[in-house]
Amino acid sequence: MELSNRAGGCSSRAKAARRGRSKGAALAAALVPVGAVLGVALAGRPSPLSAHDIPATVVVRLFVKPEGERLRVLVRVPLESMRDIPWPVRGPGYLDLERAGPLLREAARTWIANDLEIYEGDRRLRGEQIAAVTVSLPSDRSFGDYQSALTRVAGPPLPAGTELVWQQALLDVLLEYPIVSEGARFAIRPALAHLGLKTTTILRFLPPGGQERVFEYVGDPGLVRLDPRWHQAAIRFVELGFAHILGGTDHLLFVLCLAIPFRRLRPLVAIVTAFTVAHSITLIASAMGFAPGGLWFPPLVELLIALSIVYTAIENIIGAKLERRWLVAFGFGLVHGFGFAFVLRESLQFAGSHLRLALVSFNLGVELGQLFLLALGIPILNLLFRYVVAAPVGIVILSVLVAHTAWHWMTERWAALRQYAFRWPAWDLALVVGLMRALMLGLVLAGALWLLRGLVRRLLPRARAEPHPAEGRPPT
Repeated sequence: MELSNRAGGCSSRAKAARRGRSKGAALAAALVPVGAVLGVALAGRPSPLSAHDIPATVVVRLFVKPEGERLRVLVRVPLESMRDIPWPVRGPGYLDLERAGPLLREAARTWIANDLEIYEGDRRLRGEQIAAVTVSLPSDRSFGDYQSALTRVAGPPLPAGTELVWQQALLDVLLEYPIVSEGARFAIRPALAHLGLKTTTILRFLPPGGQERVFEYVGDPGLVRLDPRWHQAAIRFVELGFAHILGGTDHLLFVLCLAIPFRRLRPLVAIVTAFTVAHSITLIASAMGFAPGGLWFPPLVELLIALSIVYTAIENIIGAKLERRWLVAFGFGLVHGFGFAFVLRESLQFAGSHLRLALVSFNLGVELGQLFLLALGIPILNLLFRYVVAAPVGIVILSVLVAHTAWHWMTERWAALRQYAFRWPAWDLALVVGLMRALMLGLVLAGALWLLRGLVRRLLPRARAEPHPAEGRPPT
């Protein structure tokens, strides 16, 4: 009986399920023609474009020019970089220019004007007006110079029937800011990096009666002073050098490796001075055009920087000698100077007319960063070697960890360097000039070594007579 009841229950549930499926199938069959009709109706009319993804690469073009009592800012950005705006399209994806008109000013305000901060002196300019906005073809080249760009933005719009795929359209905007004097010093903080995953901006500043200044940068550069005073340029580059030495892990580890075995004032003065003099020479030489210009040179320098860390760490493990360590610091300091120059080269455009001051200020920032690092790290190392592990063992452990990390960097950078083809230069006048420059640089290096040798000789006798208490040797 029980089995028959169960069987009857199962059969009734199966019948109910079949009836449910048949009703669902009937309902789906009835909705198919309705959905087809709606699909045809929607496909036959232009519909707004939904939100889209962030573009991979975006190029922004900016002109800034003070004229009388107003500052004009011309901006060109790709239309697809302005997300969350329902751009109307027609046909296979052409931008409906007539219906898009009211949205252009909204896009200019939301995605451009709100993200530009303009300063006259130290006063932020307010009350900007969107004087003109238009759409241009991707083949348009009017933003090659200021006057052509102004004529395009203020000129007639594209015909309403223009077949322009919306992802290829360019948005041109003219912003005007009220100013007191066109001869003032202006600054801009463009926060436009959010327009793409990689946003490159080409900014041109046209001072009244002066030469055009061109800036090109990736991302948001912070506050850009278009005509900086000397102290403003100095502060900016001191901050840049300080941040670079603390943010560059490879430079940081090399400095620590140099100092780990010699945690006293006089040895550190000799070592840090040798490193400072060396990287200052190659930094200035690179900024003056003495460095090779081949594409293979930056990856080679990065490889040698990793090699410098590995070598110094291994020397710490087998037993570093102070008489040789300052030479190691000088030799590899030359390589690190080229690494600093790669960072500085991209930022020199923000120095205005103070290029030499920017070089000195950047170098000063690097030195301040090194001193800060040593002032913070050496007491920590002394406490570690006094209370946690003996100095000889601790030096080996730390050096092994650093060498392991730098070895991985070295193998990765070697793989990157192998992608570049090195070609011997042709014997011509350019090569002769390069050899003459190399000879001049060699003479400077020889003079620096001679001066450093005298300094180290003064410091080393005292350093030998003052062993560090953490090493457990009685003072002589």
